[in-house]
Amino acid sequence: MAPGEAGSPAWTDGVTVFIDDAASPAAQVESVAVQASMLAAGGLEPAQIRRVRRRPALARRYLAVEGHRALAVNEDLLPLRVRSLIDLDIAARVDSPADSLALAARDRPADPPASFGVIRARQLLAAHAAAAHRDTHVPRNGSTGELEELDDDADEGADVVDLFSSPVGGGGALGKLLQRMLSAVRQLREGGTPGADSPTHRSGRGTAGAGAVTSVAAGAGEVHDDPDGSGGRRYPEWDVHRRRYRPDWCTVHEIEPELGAHPMDRPDIHALRRPLTRLGIGLDRCHRQSQGDDIDVDAAVEARVELLAGSAPDESVYLDNLRRRRDLSVLVLLDVSGSAAEAGSLGQNIHEQQRATAAALTIALHELGDRVALYAFRSQGRATVNLIPVKRFDDGMDAVIMRRLGGLVPGAYSRLGAAIRHGAAVIDEKGGTTRRLLVVLSDGLAYDHGYERAYGAADARRALAEARRQGIGCLCLTIGAATDAGELAKVFGSTAHASIPKPTQLADVVGPLFRAALRGADLRRRVS
Repeated sequence: MAPGEAGSPAWTDGVTVFIDDAASPAAQVESVAVQASMLAAGGLEPAQIRRVRRRPALARRYLAVEGHRALAVNEDLLPLRVRSLIDLDIAARVDSPADSLALAARDRPADPPASFGVIRARQLLAAHAAAAHRDTHVPRNGSTGELEELDDDADEGADVVDLFSSPVGGGGALGKLLQRMLSAVRQLREGGTPGADSPTHRSGRGTAGAGAVTSVAAGAGEVHDDPDGSGGRRYPEWDVHRRRYRPDWCTVHEIEPELGAHPMDRPDIHALRRPLTRLGIGLDRCHRQSQGDDIDVDAAVEARVELLAGSAPDESVYLDNLRRRRDLSVLVLLDVSGSAAEAGSLGQNIHEQQRATAAALTIALHELGDRVALYAFRSQGRATVNLIPVKRFDDGMDAVIMRRLGGLVPGAYSRLGAAIRHGAAVIDEKGGTTRRLLVVLSDGLAYDHGYERAYGAADARRALAEARRQGIGCLCLTIGAATDAGELAKVFGSTAHASIPKPTQLADVVGPLFRAALRGADLRRRVS
């Protein structure tokens, strides 16, 4: 960051964000949020900027649309005052920077708010050309140890000079904001730090090669029972090449799980219990409280009677909402496709490590009192997407469940989008709680017949965006696999996700990741 010309709007050359050092701290944070969000969401890439060069009116209109889309992509990392800038109607109409440019040219929206700053195409293109000439990568990745949210009050009363003197990644409010806006998927290696892409209501393409921004504004189509009487359910599929849905394209079947010869060994869940304990606590309406937001009429009448009778009345005459009960349903989707049989870390294949993680999460959440289900999935073409209900929401956690887990054998392919859509439908219909979370355990290789890698990645991103728009938090975990971080970003998009070398490290990151996913779902419900 650097101070720009006095009184000039904020702008960036792709490396530095220039803002007015005479502006208020709140205005500075808003300007940095918009410019950095556009960088992170791919809105300032050369392909788009070349089309607005020497066309200032189009550049302003493009900023007015793309700024809202980029803020929405990074919404859960923003302070509340910055989130209020987002026009959800505009953001829901566009799926990518290209769509934003097309909308700006077609509908001619009003000029953006002053806090959005401006786009200086010449400086942006010059910076990209210089970087390409040097054949070096302009570093945009922050390296933070945990997934945390910028404090809404971090900029209150802050001195402008201190804000500018804090380097990106430092302790200043703007430094924290830039670090989060420009952070790509962070991959946990041995002894490294956890990380996840920001959960949002729409998925976006960041600077690290994530896939195209997606939105479900056009509607995914309805889900139908399979008419052939096989008990399957048909779901749409997103065709990224034609930019439209294929209605009723995939048929999902729930098949009975096979029992293993022996129950799977119970994993150690002690380390998981503590970070999971604080999640999913719901509000209870509590009577006879010493303080609260309403009067408990019965308690107030009794207190008045006692006072008239000459006794010392009980002063606990209020009603209050207290977080005392579990209010969380979690559906764990376990990928048992053939690629999970490949060798992983610790001398175990990927399947064994992800299965152990699924078992640990399911047991820990069940024992904490949450509603939890565990489904495995694999596919053999679009008409045979099989989901295996290892544990349904109303099942107990007993030896039969562990035998079902022990009987899972990886094979076939992974039509990930259809599995996610069915998992979201199950948790929506049978979760039974206000807060809902879908956890996908997969190596990130979405592939099947007619479902090549780029196509499958776009469909999976789309399915995750659909789930988040339903108010379902989404979290994707890759355990013990060597899948490239860029490939994972293409499949999972801006959904909270992390790659972890071994199951024992999950306890170090599960708290921040779960909170991030649930916070995104809570915000989606409030917006709706």
